[in-house]
Amino acid sequence: MSDLINNRQLQQEDENFLKRQAILKDLILQLHDGVDPNKVQEEFRDKFSGVSSLEITKMEQALINDGLNPETIQSLCSIHARVFEGSIEEVHTSHREEEQVGHPVRVMKEENFALKELLDGMEPKLTSYLENPTDKKKFDLAADVSLLWDIDKHYTRKENTFFPLMEKYGITAPPKVMWGVDDEIREMIKNFRTLLMDNNVSDLSEKFEEMSHEVKEMIFKEEEILLPMCLEVFTEDEWLQIADDSVEIGYCLVSPEKEWIPRRTNFVDAYKQDQERIKNKEITDGKNIRFDIGFLNHVELESILNTLPVDITFVDKNDTVKYFNQAKDRFFARTKSVIGRTVQNCHPPHSVNTVDRILESFKDGSKDTESFWINLKGAFLLISYYAIRDENGEYQGCLEVTQNIQSHRDLEGEKRLLED
Repeated sequence: MSDLINNRQLQQEDENFLKRQAILKDLILQLHDGVDPNKVQEEFRDKFSGVSSLEITKMEQALINDGLNPETIQSLCSIHARVFEGSIEEVHTSHREEEQVGHPVRVMKEENFALKELLDGMEPKLTSYLENPTDKKKFDLAADVSLLWDIDKHYTRKENTFFPLMEKYGITAPPKVMWGVDDEIREMIKNFRTLLMDNNVSDLSEKFEEMSHEVKEMIFKEEEILLPMCLEVFTEDEWLQIADDSVEIGYCLVSPEKEWIPRRTNFVDAYKQDQERIKNKEITDGKNIRFDIGFLNHVELESILNTLPVDITFVDKNDTVKYFNQAKDRFFARTKSVIGRTVQNCHPPHSVNTVDRILESFKDGSKDTESFWINLKGAFLLISYYAIRDENGEYQGCLEVTQNIQSHRDLEGEKRLLED
């Protein structure tokens, strides 16, 4: 089943670009056939939140390859620009950074386009299944639902890379509201899949409509509210940070063809910056950190923490995330963006109350530890919280430790050192 889903995801990625190109070509050909530009523009707005100038350039080149005279295309250039909602220069020059391949804004929009295409393709499949429920139709729909669950990565990236920076600029309300709706959509997808696999056809159509509506509403909010808001305040370095963190979390349905590299940095500036980073790193790495017993340099300490078979995150006494290790197989997404963020803003709204209760019990001294355990993706996770106190008992912060203890639960008998 996983192979099927992976193959379909690759196919979806290829089809996404081809579908966009086909729609753009059709719109241009309508203009050249004399269709009212206002009508074409309305159709464009219905299908796209925006297109990059690179896409338009490729589309026009494809039309030329199909035999359309370049002069004919050029003669209607101003109408093209009007329909695509930009100046002639914007339509034919890929100069805005957010249009570049790999830029987080372009990635979000391309993923949203793929999500809408997937949902639109699921609708007739669902209708056909309800009219004649067969196993083949059922599992074809189930494969699409598995693809749709990729939206979890889309939302996780947004919640862990966009939201922390928005909070930094005092934009706190939209992230909190959106995170709550993201969780509702996640639950809708899970419930729809459960109904489908349990052959509960009576509610499928209604639940699909609700799910599809909410996903598309969120797409609208992201592209009309979230992204424009972020483009106004985020610096280029912050967009780079988001792009870097995005790789760790992963992409939804489609992924960028290549890494985004801003055009602002020339070779000389880049070389100087790299040399300065290397110099500073060498100075830091060479210093020993002395403890009551023994000492470690920066490289040794970080390597030890990252080698531990647990995920650890430290939140200081002011509830600010100060550190997390980079264990080989993390169970919960962590990105550099969470550093300096309050821990309450790192959790969905429905769990903030629980977080506050744990931290308050540590601060007032009524508790020193708290643990819970869950089954997740074949693992049995023990998640523990520890109050960190200094030698005088003063609260310094909270340490979260997550460990997969499934292999420990499965142990039987004895195994001595070096035994196979």
